[in-house]
Amino acid sequence: MAIHDFKSQRLFVEKSLAQDKGFEATREQANYLLNVLRMSDGDNILIFNGREGEWRANVEATGRKKCNLKPVELIREQPEAPSLVYCFAPLKQARLDYMVQKAVEMGAGVLQPVITQFTQARNINDKRILSNAIEAVEQCGILTLPEIKPALPINQLIKSLGEECHLIFCDEAEHDANPTIALSAKKPEKIAVLIGPEGGFSEDERRALEAYPNVTKLGLGPRILRADTAAVAAMAIIQAHIGDWYIN
Repeated sequence: MAIHDFKSQRLFVEKSLAQDKGFEATREQANYLLNVLRMSDGDNILIFNGREGEWRANVEATGRKKCNLKPVELIREQPEAPSLVYCFAPLKQARLDYMVQKAVEMGAGVLQPVITQFTQARNINDKRILSNAIEAVEQCGILTLPEIKPALPINQLIKSLGEECHLIFCDEAEHDANPTIALSAKKPEKIAVLIGPEGGFSEDERRALEAYPNVTKLGLGPRILRADTAAVAAMAIIQAHIGDWYIN
């Protein structure tokens, strides 16, 4: 695997990218480049839009608070988007920020909020979720921005996944089960991971999940983990055993 440039600053942009096709940076981007990073005319930055790979671009200052970005060299081709669907009951804001960032860093291709019986934070700020996802991809060398879907009640989530999807839900009732045994070494084509709220799943929700045709209940050890901690633990186990960390 090629060693990528993780020392250079990276910036997510909405614009289409093509060699020598410059465009004006947004006001927020120009302020970040010129006043926060203290970049000058002719400096380089890596830019990507989630569609056309990663480019080295020249910063072309056009004023104290304005600049253009000019792609000059394709550094990395655009990879295929991760297929892993990360389903989560929304948390209070600071913990939700952390959970979204870590899920994206660890390979979530879709972010799917789920409303359960014990979900406490039901007001979902899609813009904030997007902002945290962008921060994660910028910092970690990821080229694909995850798809952010509207929140669904848990019964609608189950119907939306389709039988070809392998649904893994983290169940505090499985604390005595070995998670590495619960996961098969055979990689499914599509994985959905469900992290419930800090109050856990109701019995009705657990029965509905257990009735899904392709489901695995995953225990995360003898301690009760906070939902954002459980997210990191579950993603690590799943990616290592049946996800994109696993090499046969």
